[in-house]
Amino acid sequence: MSTTPTRVFAARLVGLPIFDPQGDQVGKVRDLVVAMRGEGTQPRVLGMVVEVFGRRRIFVPMTRVTNIDSGHVYSTGLLNMRRFEQRSTETLVIGQMLDRTVTIKGSGVTGSVYDVAMEPARNRDWVLSRVAVREPSKGFRRRGQTHVVEWRDVVGLTRVDEAQGATHLIAALNEMRPADAASILHDLPPERRTAVALALDDERLADVLEEMPEDDQVEILKGLDSERAADVLEEMSPDDAADLVRDLPPETAEILLELMEPEEAEDVRRLMSYVEDTAGGMMTSEPVILGPDATVADALAHVRNPELTPAAAALVYVCRPPLETPTGKLLGVAHIQRLLREPPSSLVAGALDDSLEPLRPESTLEEVAAHLATYNLVAAPVVDEDRRLVGAVTVDDLLDHMLPANWRERARNRGPR
Repeated sequence: MSTTPTRVFAARLVGLPIFDPQGDQVGKVRDLVVAMRGEGTQPRVLGMVVEVFGRRRIFVPMTRVTNIDSGHVYSTGLLNMRRFEQRSTETLVIGQMLDRTVTIKGSGVTGSVYDVAMEPARNRDWVLSRVAVREPSKGFRRRGQTHVVEWRDVVGLTRVDEAQGATHLIAALNEMRPADAASILHDLPPERRTAVALALDDERLADVLEEMPEDDQVEILKGLDSERAADVLEEMSPDDAADLVRDLPPETAEILLELMEPEEAEDVRRLMSYVEDTAGGMMTSEPVILGPDATVADALAHVRNPELTPAAAALVYVCRPPLETPTGKLLGVAHIQRLLREPPSSLVAGALDDSLEPLRPESTLEEVAAHLATYNLVAAPVVDEDRRLVGAVTVDDLLDHMLPANWRERARNRGPR
């Protein structure tokens, strides 16, 4: 480990790729696992929690880590692919240690932990050696003063902190993709998971909920007051919100739907009216819809929306007014790949593909899959009996319904390490 830095801060490790000796990436670092050894004694770093293919989390002992540099972690390649199960004697640095309230000996300064550093000891073990502490904000100062101190000079990290906040963990989660943040949130102890979820803003919580197992979604939503739960549902895509509301007790679902904005609630109610494993039950009611007078430039501007998934941005749907689902008559769809070859000032209507028969809301899962596979599509329109566009099915919606209901959880459940 001669090229490894002598001190590494944990928050900077999160998200780094981990490679085998051949240079192939095997996963990403998600957390550090440590064994606490009493107040003032440096905890031993046991290893890293690494997320591998399939969003499964495994444990990589520090003895398997050969090098850490500014942007990569290297391992011996001999990894146990069983699922990581945290033991009662272990602590997760990112998930459980950040935001602990501590006191610095001597000065008596109190603040919250925003990072922790590890370094190799003389016996080649890695230990937590430094603690980065931020004082509370004072007056108009945006951030409190920071201190980086020796582990032994901090009091409060070895006891349970009932008032533990979530500021610094939230900051770390906000830098991650929603699916990665959902994975970390899922692995937190239940009380900590709820506290962190409550601290996320509505839009971010909505994004993360869409990536979580159904049980987690329901648990977190039940932990919110009704007004906030309704606000979060409004921020979710209507199809994901409809799936979540279906899993709630009927009386709770009705209360939340009444609290939502009428237009948002109407979209969710309409999607809930369809059978779950059909085109209507899996479609989104908010595809990119344009009128017949829209130009190619208009279409490209719409699909640049960063909130659209790649599949949702692959097609635009040209309809007669009204241009919100259910629309006027569907005239056809335009493939973005085709539009990129057209002059920006030309009409989208001149590049329509009207050769494919749209799906119907009652189309089965198998029929939707066959339709997308037969015509090499990543999205397809869904119309009613009057050929009005009611939504669009994307390949990611299809996969979410074709995989087992608990596929996110099964990816993790491969037995203890």
